[in-house]
Amino acid sequence: MTKPLLRVTGLNTFYGASHVLRDVDVNIFPGQTIGLMGRNGMGKSTLLKSITGLLKPRSGRIEFQDTTIHHQTPYDIAMLGMAYVPEGRGIFGNLSVHENLVMAERAGLRGQKDWTYQRVLDTFPRLGERLQHGGQQLSGGEQQMLSIGRALMTNPDLLLLDEATEGLAPLIAQDIWRICELIAQSGISTVIVDKNWQHVTRITQRNMILVKGEVVFEGSSAELLAQPALLQQHLGV
Repeated sequence: MTKPLLRVTGLNTFYGASHVLRDVDVNIFPGQTIGLMGRNGMGKSTLLKSITGLLKPRSGRIEFQDTTIHHQTPYDIAMLGMAYVPEGRGIFGNLSVHENLVMAERAGLRGQKDWTYQRVLDTFPRLGERLQHGGQQLSGGEQQMLSIGRALMTNPDLLLLDEATEGLAPLIAQDIWRICELIAQSGISTVIVDKNWQHVTRITQRNMILVKGEVVFEGSSAELLAQPALLQQHLGV
């Protein structure tokens, strides 16, 4: 089997005295799409922030692109080919759509330029209609599209999407799911955090469920869907 693009081993992350992640292991292989699920407060965003360098784990090891990264800065980790779409989107409200996109434009780690400015606009036609609008003038769904488009402009090998459709109208959420599927098909390894497990499992090959910072399930979408009691216990409303 191909070696993992990202390997997380024995990860423990704290907020002060609060032990949030407990001995978490994750392997993500090239081209793989992973669903990271669990109720609010179970450690999903903390895991993504630990991987991207925004939080420093207390112990454990994170390797990406054959490089140990758990002591590196978010900038250095991003330059290795990792892109992060945070909960809340994190766009620059005082910059136009065009400026938000071109500021992130660069070749990937191996010089790849698969995601060009024009390809992003073709994927997100709504953004093409609003190029001169400021980020703060966009709807929530448009801001999410811009945040994803900006991440793709870095030509990443790994894309982390936190709360991909949180708070979006159903029609806009459908558009985001379509885009997530396109990204998965493009060969970029992707981690999707979202509460809508029905949509997540249509896209992902593997899924993980976190409960109080521990992995309680890891397996294929088919294996997860075959366990309705588990879904109800950990993901049901």
